[in-house]
Order: sequence, then C-alpha cells, then structure tokens
Amino acid sequence: MPTLHLEMHPGRTLEQKRAFVSEVTRVTVETLKCPVESVDIVITEVPREAWARAGKLVADK
Repeated sequence: MPTLHLEMHPGRTLEQKRAFVSEVTRVTVETLKCPVESVDIVITEVPREAWARAGKLVADK
C-alpha cells in the first residue's frame, strides 16, 4: 500500500491535480506491481513564503 506525499506551491488547478495524480498512480502501479486501489496520494500545498531553496525563501526570488 504505497502512500505518496507530494508537496508543491499553491496555484495548480483542480484539473492539473487530477491529471497529475492519475499519472503518478499509473506509474506507481506499473512500477511497483500493486493494485490501483492501494495507492494513496496526499498533496500538500506549501506557500512560497514557507519554502526555501539554497538559503533563501522562494518568495524572495
């Protein structure tokens, strides 16, 4: 039962998220040889002011 935790900045549409989780699920099932019903995906949207890269907030770039 794979559970995938995906983090991204807010702003994607519901349709983009649907397409993304569909494709991630497909690849997971294909790669891990598990039933589609066993794949859980959690999307966490992290605001740019709470995300840092290379010592700087992404919001400051």
